[in-house]
Amino acid sequence: MKNRILLLATLFLAFTVSCTDDFDEINEQPDKLGVSDVSAKFFVTSLQKGLFKPTAGPLWFGQIFHQDQYAGQHAGGHSQYAWDGNFGWEYTGWLQEGTNGWLAGYNSSLTAYLNLVGEGGTLENDKYYAIGLIMKGLYYQLYTDQVGMIPYSEASNPDITLPKYDAQIDIYKGVISELNQAISIIGDNVLTGTGVDILSDNDVLFNGDLQKWKQLANSLKLRMALRAHGAVGEDFSATAASEAISSGVLASSDALFTSFNEVANIWVEHCNYGDIYYGFGAAGAWKVGEPLVNALSMYDDPRLSKMSKPSAGGTVTIDISGGESGDPMTPDQIAFLKSTLDNAGLVLDTDYTWTQTADELTITIDENTHHIGLPVRLSPKIKGLFDGTLFSDPADIVINQSNKDTDIYPFVVMSAADSHFMVAEAIVKGLATGDASAHYATGLDHAMNLWGTSTDADFLASEMGSLTGTTEEKLEKIATQRWIANYTNGYEAWSIVRDTGYPSSAITTSTDNDIRSLSGSMNGAYANRLRYISSAYTSNADNIAAAVSAQGADDKTTKLWWAK
Repeated sequence: MKNRILLLATLFLAFTVSCTDDFDEINEQPDKLGVSDVSAKFFVTSLQKGLFKPTAGPLWFGQIFHQDQYAGQHAGGHSQYAWDGNFGWEYTGWLQEGTNGWLAGYNSSLTAYLNLVGEGGTLENDKYYAIGLIMKGLYYQLYTDQVGMIPYSEASNPDITLPKYDAQIDIYKGVISELNQAISIIGDNVLTGTGVDILSDNDVLFNGDLQKWKQLANSLKLRMALRAHGAVGEDFSATAASEAISSGVLASSDALFTSFNEVANIWVEHCNYGDIYYGFGAAGAWKVGEPLVNALSMYDDPRLSKMSKPSAGGTVTIDISGGESGDPMTPDQIAFLKSTLDNAGLVLDTDYTWTQTADELTITIDENTHHIGLPVRLSPKIKGLFDGTLFSDPADIVINQSNKDTDIYPFVVMSAADSHFMVAEAIVKGLATGDASAHYATGLDHAMNLWGTSTDADFLASEMGSLTGTTEEKLEKIATQRWIANYTNGYEAWSIVRDTGYPSSAITTSTDNDIRSLSGSMNGAYANRLRYISSAYTSNADNIAAAVSAQGADDKTTKLWWAK
């Protein structure tokens, strides 16, 4: 008995650097802790937090500088910003480790959990094991879609210290198989057990409702089936899509990881957007990306004011002469700024004034009135022209800080909106039967509800308000709405763009380094993946070399299997 309790105590310490909230009820009477008091539920919050709400490093160096920008939803590089617009686009080893190092390391926690609750484990419970398999699927789908080939089949084998890198098609097939296993285990069950084994508020996503976990598994299965569809060698997408829809996706519930408001240390616990945004004053304050703002404003989308603030506006005077040491702004650069205002729907001499001399440009815009997105991937050469006060900040709910007792928008793991859009996509592609237009409309209702609003007459009357047009036009609408619905999950939003090609405005390339950065070795091409973690080249050199040989150059421009 003492040995079992010692083992459990060791497992607790291994899992719980940042999840003391899980153990309040244990800590009240630690002297009475016994094996019967310990449950797998006490590890679930930590497992979720580790993937959906990481610490400051992965959020800042990873998602904010990489995925959010690649998706076109956030942008840096304005004149007050501490970093240039090409930061995150040009490869910077230590910066990219923020994403890849965290993702590579998460597998150890996941494996420990699965061993704990799996057959023969200290806390064996097949329902908790099913949850672990679904978490594993979410993890591997996210990870492989960032870099491509990664260790999967041998990654958790303690007897293999140098695991091979599996092909993406094999990872996809393996994950779908494990999702099927989880779905089968859950069956008609709603609860994870009885007594102490009932998973409730330790589960941030669903409060322990296994049927919602089952629906999440089906939505993830459908996501992967649609992404794999048409890729070289795949023969499973049609069956997987049909099965997922038939079994039941998230039709009315959302998998949202609600942010914890109280955070003692963002570098060792977890972190919210606002903790980074306000951590450096204006120097750290990125803007909403032009593709997102324009995609919303173009169709009178009521989510625009929920996702972004109007620009501060007012009068700004910009030195275009180059001063004593800089280069003067070129006519093309100045024209690009003007086109940015025009493309946001502003009308010269009505919404803004423009006065230009040989040395200065003065712009006056109505204060706190217009939503103006900042172009992504701005060249350092044009930075001084793009005054930050002209462009929209994210809405308060997106960038509220921890410990301020304010609402913070959650991380979108999977939404009912996206699930309905995916069903519509499957129908349009001929992978399922049903009313695509009805699912699209339902998806819009759920998507608006996520932001506390609803479809209105102006939006419904717009081109985006209904699923009409050619097959390709329908797919473009669906992809665009999926991309918007995944705002705050830059990983998935970027994957949608790479997979579908929509919205095309988010595919930011460059042929003119004076305006948008050519981004070093990318030479103006779009970012299709992240490079491998640098330590793998010394710790697992032969296997990573085999992966590069099979997949293509370890470069950001190399397309993944499902995008080729």
